[in-house]
Amino acid sequence: MCGIAGWMEKDCQMTERREMLGRMSETLERRGPDENGMYLNGGLALIHRRLAVIDRENGKQPMAARHGNATYVIVYNGELYNTTALREELRAEGFHFRGHSDTEVVLKAFIHYGEHCPEKLNGIYAFAVFNTHDRSLFLCRDKIGVKPLFYHEYDGGLVFGSEIKALLASGVVKPQIDEQGLHELFFLGPARTPSCGVFKGVFELNPGECAVYKNGRLRRRTYFSIEAHEHGYDEAETIERTRYLLTDAVQRQLVSDVPLCLFLSGGLDSSIIVKTAAQYNRVNRLGKVHTYSVEYRDNAQYFQKSLFQPNADTEYIHMMVKDADTRHHEVILDNHLLADALYNSVEARDLPGYVDVDASLLLFCREIKKDYTVALSGECADELFGGYPWYHNKELLFEDCFPWSRSQNMRRQILKKGILPRGEEYVRQRYLDTIQLAPKLPTDSRLEKRMREMFFLNFYWFMQCLLERKDRCSMYTGLEVRVPFCDYRLVDFAYNMPWKLKAYNGREKGIVRKAFEDMLPAEIAWRKKSPYPKTHNPIYFEECAKRVGMILERHTVLTELLDKTAVTEIIEHPERITQPWYGQLMQAPQILAYIIELDNWFEKYGVEIIL
Repeated sequence: MCGIAGWMEKDCQMTERREMLGRMSETLERRGPDENGMYLNGGLALIHRRLAVIDRENGKQPMAARHGNATYVIVYNGELYNTTALREELRAEGFHFRGHSDTEVVLKAFIHYGEHCPEKLNGIYAFAVFNTHDRSLFLCRDKIGVKPLFYHEYDGGLVFGSEIKALLASGVVKPQIDEQGLHELFFLGPARTPSCGVFKGVFELNPGECAVYKNGRLRRRTYFSIEAHEHGYDEAETIERTRYLLTDAVQRQLVSDVPLCLFLSGGLDSSIIVKTAAQYNRVNRLGKVHTYSVEYRDNAQYFQKSLFQPNADTEYIHMMVKDADTRHHEVILDNHLLADALYNSVEARDLPGYVDVDASLLLFCREIKKDYTVALSGECADELFGGYPWYHNKELLFEDCFPWSRSQNMRRQILKKGILPRGEEYVRQRYLDTIQLAPKLPTDSRLEKRMREMFFLNFYWFMQCLLERKDRCSMYTGLEVRVPFCDYRLVDFAYNMPWKLKAYNGREKGIVRKAFEDMLPAEIAWRKKSPYPKTHNPIYFEECAKRVGMILERHTVLTELLDKTAVTEIIEHPERITQPWYGQLMQAPQILAYIIELDNWFEKYGVEIIL
């Protein structure tokens, strides 16, 4: 994994902008601490920061290849999981390879297939290719949106990067937000509207999008989209295919030239990955797999069951460690440090985010990075296979709104009267825009139609928020995290699977449970879904309350927007927060943490509001 950036502008010489280009490169150092490179050609600059995972010697970037009357230069961030097959296909077409890096395969696939190259790729990636002959720049983001690619287009030029901070470092993009950006922060956050970068003029390629920048004009194109079609498999075939696709995805993603480990929560998704990896290693005599879990200091003392978090993870983790025979490591997080890490997680995302869920992941990854460079994680099964309560509660399912943010009342209350009066309308329109995109079949029942809408809502919103969290917080520590459930073949299969099969035995992720029940202990295979763990220790709430109290005493951009009385009410009566701000777990402590992140973001990035 790596960080990439670039800048293209007509009628200029990038050699005169080395200082700014150097600053852009420095912003991505955490994503790529091992090596850095830069390519300059007239008004074009390509920047690369490398986290070396495969073929360190032959995978250096920017990478160039001559073909015909053009030289093609690539900067690439990601991992390709069909490298071997695609390399052989290209060899049959006459291409030669000097190493075994996936970067070289992507570059030569682009040379051969042009703009249709992405359709050949199975992996997580964002990349840019410059053609010296026609001076065109090709940009691409993976089919599911695991890897980021932001850009800003202006009169005569384009700047892009893996993270927004690289765009800001160019000086072309100003740290400004308008009314739309405020709506994103206060009424949708930590989620973002697809393609919206929150900062004024900053956009992101959507999952499955590519673009060509040529002659001062950017043309975007969707090369992969979720489509509706008949499922075409009976029950037994569906179970078998689910198992095959996920097993294949995990095994493909175990390839690495550097140490690799696995996240283990004791839940269904991570347990499947761990057991599959353990069996793979045993067959290939690769030794025991190493697993990692996260917990908070004294959390067991304060844990309280809820609809969203019915039980703690510890006993299930130990059960799975024994079953898969792994070498296990437990990371215990301190609640004071968790509050401190809120500031680092803002820097990682360049935006306020998923608060302590971000901060804990960042600290967790920091510990893992001491021994490992690559990890596998079980994200996204819930979005694809109906794992959340809102898929199964008919009242929530057919409620005409985002199910993870059903009410904007608390968001409205913390703002001063008259601020963002169209906030609720903004949210409503984003919701409608999304469900209207969901392709359906004429034969779909009312339930199946709604399940397709829910799939789209979860895929383009909730899942993207989690993928952004996983990418930024892991790469901030120089750890690459792969997500096998995000294989595009599995996404297509899940979208078109009838709900009766998907919810096999009436259970969340029922088909996945059935497909792997003979591999796992029954207690884990049929365990009720439990989300990523949060801290229940009151110390964390006290830390957040203290810091928010200090914020309210200052005169800042943020306090000009906040209703101090309403925020103080949260501090004094946290028990009155009955619905999560976002998702399943963002309640009083997390609302205060979000305010902390907002304040830090406005100050650290020098954000100016333009209305």
